[in-house]
Amino acid sequence: MNKVIVIGAGIGGLSTAIRLTALGYKVTVVEQQPSAGGKLQRVEEGGYRFDRGPSTITMPQAFQRVFESAGKRMEDYLDLTRLEPGTRNVFADGTVVDFTSDRSAMEEQIAVFSPKDALAYRSFMAESKELFDISDRLFLNHLLTDWRSKADPRLLAGLLRVRPLTSLHRLLRRYFQHPNTLAMFGRYATYVGSSPRQAPAIFAMLPHLEQQLGVYHVKGGTYRLVEALRTLALELGVDFRYGVKVTAIRSNGRRVVGVGTQEGELAADIVVANGDLLSISQELLPGKERPSMPDRKIQAMEPSLSGFVVLAGVRRKYKKQLLQHTVFFPEYYELEFEHIFHQQKPPADPAVYVCHSGYSEPGMSPEGGSNLFLLANAPYTGGGHSWQGFEKLYAKRLLKTLERRGLEGLTEGLEVMQTYTPEQLQRDTSAYRGAIYGISSNSARQTFFRPSNRGDLSGLWFVGGTTHPGGGTPLVALSGLLVADEIAKRAY
Repeated sequence: MNKVIVIGAGIGGLSTAIRLTALGYKVTVVEQQPSAGGKLQRVEEGGYRFDRGPSTITMPQAFQRVFESAGKRMEDYLDLTRLEPGTRNVFADGTVVDFTSDRSAMEEQIAVFSPKDALAYRSFMAESKELFDISDRLFLNHLLTDWRSKADPRLLAGLLRVRPLTSLHRLLRRYFQHPNTLAMFGRYATYVGSSPRQAPAIFAMLPHLEQQLGVYHVKGGTYRLVEALRTLALELGVDFRYGVKVTAIRSNGRRVVGVGTQEGELAADIVVANGDLLSISQELLPGKERPSMPDRKIQAMEPSLSGFVVLAGVRRKYKKQLLQHTVFFPEYYELEFEHIFHQQKPPADPAVYVCHSGYSEPGMSPEGGSNLFLLANAPYTGGGHSWQGFEKLYAKRLLKTLERRGLEGLTEGLEVMQTYTPEQLQRDTSAYRGAIYGISSNSARQTFFRPSNRGDLSGLWFVGGTTHPGGGTPLVALSGLLVADEIAKRAY
């Protein structure tokens, strides 16, 4: 029986471990944090329950495939409910758009501030669906590990159809003119850690994914997804080692033979690294073992944006102001990306995303309280800005911004507050320069030609947001499945 070491118990690592174990491999997962989940962790304090990490769950079929790959039913482990409406968008001029699958309702909401943009909505959504269908058929469900797969004529034809050299912003301008509409749909670039003025037009597929295919609530909180996958993995016989940091990937000649850890050596025939490929390459592999990923190439890659998080337990209710997912846009949204990617400093007036899981599920906070996860996009680390001593000041700024936007009594009712910075994210998860999504998608090259899932050493594989098919919880789950099946095909 082939032995596999999976480095990291994030969603991608759990998916890989489940599939490989179901195929007959002996799998050990080594995780440096005290619990599974990677960037997605549960935090509880003072009766408030938070999910620190991914909170907008889409594409449930990706997670369903993980369970089915082991002959199980997702419904026996996890309870997902579609949210309708999904995300609320609150603009600086006071207007509101609640994302819904009802296109007439969407047109009516957009028409409040731009009748002309409302007329273009259906045409835009038709293109959004076409882009998603192309991506789903040609990119999302296939590994691109060699020149043959990348030179597939169908893939190349599909690449041309998704306008790789057109930015998302330029595509949006073909349909819309009002700043609110451009901000609302441009924000989808941040789902892959990028700027709407630089990310390719392919990400115009995300409105179809979210508004038509749906956003889902996970009963018990998003961390229940991690718990469900971990439970399945344990049932199958996966061995977990928590609080163990891998210090090196071992090789003999050009083949992996295991990993070195702070607690000793672990032998393996195959190593799957679930984490940031750039950090893993630099920290765990000597340069001679990664000729396709030398330091100069790593340094030339632009990391994705990071995020600044505030977990706020507030003895107030905001049923009228908030849905489970609410975004408060500033007056000049485009400045946010100038600050993050060009000036490499926290935005002075950022968009603030608020996740209030207690909106959909009582019991996530004490009676009369609200568990609020606040996220502002932030620059990756190493640009000269330090969060040390600044995090509480910035947290107060975000709270005051939300109070001005209608969440009255937020500061006065605050019972619990925790902050989480890009520097902490980098320390806890080994995310390269604290980036949430690995590398950015601010260019066609970094979007469509991400680092390979296959390492330079025989038996070394990568899963996660830095590699194919990209960042985001469902795509990372697919990454794990695709890599596991490819390993099985090669019959190590």
